Amino acid sequence: MDGKKVSETSSTIVYQMLPEDANPAGNVHGGVIMKHVDTAAGVVAIRHARGNAVTASIDRLDFHSPVFIGDLLVVKASLNMVGRTSMEVGVRVEAENLFTGEVRHTASAYLTFVALDKNGVPAAVSPLILESEEEVRRNNEAKKRREVRLAEKVRELASKDRA
Repeated sequence: MDGKKVSETSSTIVYQMLPEDANPAGNVHGGVIMKHVDTAAGVVAIRHARGNAVTASIDRLDFHSPVFIGDLLVVKASLNMVGRTSMEVGVRVEAENLFTGEVRHTASAYLTFVALDKNGVPAAVSPLILESEEEVRRNNEAKKRREVRLAEKVRELASKDRA
């Protein structure tokens, strides 16, 4: 199975935020942003797998600044790490005020996807080719997050066995 470069699967999706995306004060709902984060990350995972991929987890989603009606929501997603069947996708969300040109870092998230075959069984994916120091750094950080996730799973299973 040939490897794929991060640049081959990265995605940027842009949405204009409308009144139906926001509360009465004009702030875009966090859930709307979460949906767009999941969509952009899913595009990256499916591009890499060239087949179905589903969200397995979201490590964290941190909101840094609000998004308002009329802003452009710019969702940038790229692979950080690839396992045998799983992939970690990093997502950066920015909001651009169309009138002033101001761009704000709005949110960041790490999502894990699992590739599935036609029968819904986890499927092997191509390895990831890292080309820059930045990609190597992100890959190393993703490996650390994966270790933490796996250790947490072990603790959860042990806790359930004791209950």
